[in-house]
Amino acid sequence: MTKSQSDPTKIALRFAPDVVFITEANGHIVFANDNTLLILGYTLPELIKMSVLDIVPPDWREIYAQRLAQVANDGKRHTIEIRLITKNAQKIPMELSVVMMPNGQLYGACRDISERKKTEAKLKELNKNLTALIETIPDPIFLKDGEGRWLLINEPAKKLFNLEAIDWYRKTDLELAELQPDFRPAYEGCVKDDLLAWKKGSLLVTEEYIPDQHGDMRTMEVLKMPTFEANGQRKGLVIIGRDITEHKRSQQRIHELAYFDPVTKLPNRRMLIEGIEHACSASVGSGLYGALLLLDLDHFKSFSSDRGDQLLREIARRLNEDLSEGYTLACVGGDEFVILMESLNSYVEHAAELAERHAKKLCTLVNLPFHCNGQTIRSTASIGITLLRGTQDSAEDLIKQAKVAVEQAKSAGRNAIHFFNPSIQSTLNARNALEHELRYSLEHQHFELYYQMQVDVHHRILGAEVLLRWNHPSKGLLAPGSFIDICEESGLIIPIGQWVLESACRQLKLWQKHPQLRDLPLSINVSAKQFHQVNFVSQIRRTLLESGAKPSQIKLELTESSMLENVEDTVAKMNELKLMGIRFSLDDFGTGHSSLLYLKRLPLDQIKIDQSFVRDISTDASDAVIVKAIISMSDAMGLNVIAEGVETAEQRNFLDDHGCHVFQGYLFGRPVPLQEFEALIPHSGGQ
Repeated sequence: MTKSQSDPTKIALRFAPDVVFITEANGHIVFANDNTLLILGYTLPELIKMSVLDIVPPDWREIYAQRLAQVANDGKRHTIEIRLITKNAQKIPMELSVVMMPNGQLYGACRDISERKKTEAKLKELNKNLTALIETIPDPIFLKDGEGRWLLINEPAKKLFNLEAIDWYRKTDLELAELQPDFRPAYEGCVKDDLLAWKKGSLLVTEEYIPDQHGDMRTMEVLKMPTFEANGQRKGLVIIGRDITEHKRSQQRIHELAYFDPVTKLPNRRMLIEGIEHACSASVGSGLYGALLLLDLDHFKSFSSDRGDQLLREIARRLNEDLSEGYTLACVGGDEFVILMESLNSYVEHAAELAERHAKKLCTLVNLPFHCNGQTIRSTASIGITLLRGTQDSAEDLIKQAKVAVEQAKSAGRNAIHFFNPSIQSTLNARNALEHELRYSLEHQHFELYYQMQVDVHHRILGAEVLLRWNHPSKGLLAPGSFIDICEESGLIIPIGQWVLESACRQLKLWQKHPQLRDLPLSINVSAKQFHQVNFVSQIRRTLLESGAKPSQIKLELTESSMLENVEDTVAKMNELKLMGIRFSLDDFGTGHSSLLYLKRLPLDQIKIDQSFVRDISTDASDAVIVKAIISMSDAMGLNVIAEGVETAEQRNFLDDHGCHVFQGYLFGRPVPLQEFEALIPHSGGQ
């Protein structure tokens, strides 16, 4: 044993598991441990005569000499991979850790990394094979580490995210989103789905939307499989994507073919049946009637195929644009359209009226001219209606009923509406006949004004309310209760209301020559539809100018519903009319849902107590309390108060005792024609 080998420190190093040697600064070996001798195959005397440069491959000697010089210069520990040559010329891969000792010598320890190198080579070959395999797969594939950093992607993945010119390796989705703002939503969606996959801990299948090179969205089906370390730490994430855009489009096309008409793109018979079944089931709980309207275009077969398709598409567009919420429009074949109306009304008559009203609107839409290739085409439609409620009739049966009704409409001359239920049809026929008679009577002046006096407690006439009467050609004189609802529903209330206003104003002008009547005011009822016309104020102004009536003698009676329907518009119109001198009375007060907050804003002059409260004022304590409250409130608001429907002295006395001193009712006089009313004036005591 050499002296250097007998050094206590070196004796300890002899048995170290690594290859250990000590050299001079120039690389001359002065110590080698037993493991070095065993691995390299040299004897100690042989190594002591050698330099470390003698046991490395010739092509590494210059590089190794430079690293030794670097260690000698900076005094730091250096770790490098080298190859040592054994005595029998084998090359062993080693990881060398070398450092300068205090005495200027170099200490080196080598660890055999042959197995590691073999493993790395195998992994490299495996990765090479895996990469080659991945590149053969047409679907985008991504491998991420436990932190979500991209480790491996194939060419389809690069093309999907346009990554050919992007340094994507070991970047996260959010880092890539900064580099590619156009893909930010897709990257952010990836982050969320990655977290779901980690949380689930097993295969996750999602759909993600990624823009292609043209900016169109592609639908990707994405499979994410997380992997974990033995201790539960995240290890990696395998992601496979598949472009299912065309598959989705095919599914959509199949769905459209199954559920939509190819010409109009409306729901077809199959989807309609599902809708009818749902509507019937829902009506069981709600108790509300629905309706099925089948619209059949008249003489459709006379059109050419191309022109017919254009007409169908135009009709579909018109009907669809007019479609209300809760209604369903479908095309069930050829020229037949079906409108499913849900939740109409709990009363069959009212539901039928709503259905018929909508059917008339549909007929009007169909009747509008249609322009095709420079020509104007007109069409009409026959409509069959059947009502539905409950599940006693199947969807197919209801469609058949509507078709039967259509055939009846066609038999009636086409361009007509017919109900499947005979009793409903009979009721509506009578209603339609009455509407027709109303229009005829308006044109031929079959209406008349009656006058009912308004008096004080001493029976002095303070004014009168004009009331409409219809001199029906065959039924005689009719009060408004028998026809006013039809006027409202049909819109006839507007021209009839205007006729009442004009007639009353003309009468006021005529009374200007009568000493006892020239200052008598008239109360005129105005419907909500009439009042909320855009040009209502200008109509009043024109009527006053044409008639010459004094505005101060006109009192317009409005109901609560008409006033509170659109408060801002109501207040504006009332203020404008007040500037002309017209006054306002709130009719039927207490029967609606008045809000005192709104009432305070309305420029009223008078409140009329409804006859429903006056009728039982002496026998019903609740009515008595309500009447007293109305009188008290009117007084507090500075408004005049009048009670209608006063028929007994007991009612009059109660009202007078509690502050209401103006009355209208049979106790003082019934509504009478003009001549009878004028005859009452000389005997009334005057004004």
